[in-house]
Amino acid sequence: MAIDNLISVEFSAQELKTIDDAIGAILGVIQSKAVNLTPEERRQYGRIADKNKVLVDKCKLYMEQDPSTVPPTIDKAEFDKDYLARTQLEAPLKKLDRVIEMMTDTKTLLDYDNYTAAVSYYRYVKFLATQNQAGTTSIYKDLSTHYQTRAAATSGTTNTKDEENKA
Repeated sequence: MAIDNLISVEFSAQELKTIDDAIGAILGVIQSKAVNLTPEERRQYGRIADKNKVLVDKCKLYMEQDPSTVPPTIDKAEFDKDYLARTQLEAPLKKLDRVIEMMTDTKTLLDYDNYTAAVSYYRYVKFLATQNQAGTTSIYKDLSTHYQTRAAATSGTTNTKDEENKA
């Protein structure tokens, strides 16, 4: 019986297909419209803060109330098109952020459960190997390579700090 199991969840093939189909449908719509910024471009353009969204909203309102105040350097039709598309993306983005957070949190606990079980298995195999249990020494040796430092791994020695005790 598992001692530490933080989460127990299963996905049916149909559920996974539903998730995959939904992601595929979203990609089908957005792929031809989306841009792919470089990390530098993401830093350059950033995101506008809520305070600046208020500025954009107020300017849009004033432009609509008095079109004569719109400078000739601004293409008002393009501004309106960008504004509409931005507002249309906000609600789905919030939903996707929530879905990503839920999936990430679930996966985090699943990863933790798997890692905890793997470390328990490793420790038990190590114990069995010290008891000369048949077939466990090779398993222990294979798994113990995970705990070697890079320098030790390249020199062929084991870690002197005994990192495996940290696991």
